[in-house]
Amino acid sequence: MTIAKAKDTVEDRMKRLAVALVLGAVCIEPVAAPAADWPTRPVRIIAPSTPGGAADMFGRLLCDHFSETFRKRCFVENRAGAGGLIGTAATAQAAPDGYTLTTSSTAYHVIAPVVSPNPGFDPMKDFTHIAYIGGPPNVFVVNPGFGVRSLKELVELGRRGQPIDYVSPGVGTLGHLLAETFAQKTGIKLTMTWTSALTQIRAGKVIPIAVTSNARLAEFPDLPTFKDLGYGDLTAVSWFALSGPAGLPNDITARLNSAVARMLELPEVRRRLDRDAVETRVMSSDEFTKFVASEIDKWAPVARRVMQGN
Repeated sequence: MTIAKAKDTVEDRMKRLAVALVLGAVCIEPVAAPAADWPTRPVRIIAPSTPGGAADMFGRLLCDHFSETFRKRCFVENRAGAGGLIGTAATAQAAPDGYTLTTSSTAYHVIAPVVSPNPGFDPMKDFTHIAYIGGPPNVFVVNPGFGVRSLKELVELGRRGQPIDYVSPGVGTLGHLLAETFAQKTGIKLTMTWTSALTQIRAGKVIPIAVTSNARLAEFPDLPTFKDLGYGDLTAVSWFALSGPAGLPNDITARLNSAVARMLELPEVRRRLDRDAVETRVMSSDEFTKFVASEIDKWAPVARRVMQGN
């Protein structure tokens, strides 16, 4: 009996040792590189537009700065299609490791998810909204031969039943929503066509009568804002920003946010953005996330109403 008991004791000890070795092996398994080491390989920014589009331009601006700041290559991948939904959805589905980011925008994260029956992502739940960059305002312009020199005169003309054609970047864009909201508020009838205005304004081919920026533009100090004219709720810019997949580590988000803030202070970046009347603003990731939510709350009902009326 004594011998058997001693044998059982040895076996029990061997079992305990085996368990300890297994647990020890689990503890010393290699783990993924910490986020503090990021980036260790190239970073991709998906631009949900064709080369030369605004999302592409902002993406390349970011990549130039990130490549220098983080000492790792950053490149833009153009994934256009479905009004930006294809590239935006690809980012939502990527691993949240900091190596796939996207140029987010009013169009891709506010309007498109509303007007599309199946966008393929949730603009809040499926993204980490990293940093706001900025964007150009929308401007109302008239042809010099139209006989109108102010927004007041345009409204008076429309109320007399004069048919008025207007141009916008396209159906479902912020410019389209602003024009339709303005028409509804003033009771005038607008018929949409398409174009871009800034180059024509500088060339003197059209006359600007109101701009949707928060403040008057430095290049056009005499051009009133809609806020100046009593339409404060028509203050808006077609903004662009930086976002990534949901679950992006906080320290990577913070490093990217800080890098964007520094980029916006660079004189050469400021000159480039000022040339295109881009209004910039530094926000923390939390502030930007709340901003996106507020933009959805503001423009989603307008987009639904306008698109259902078309």
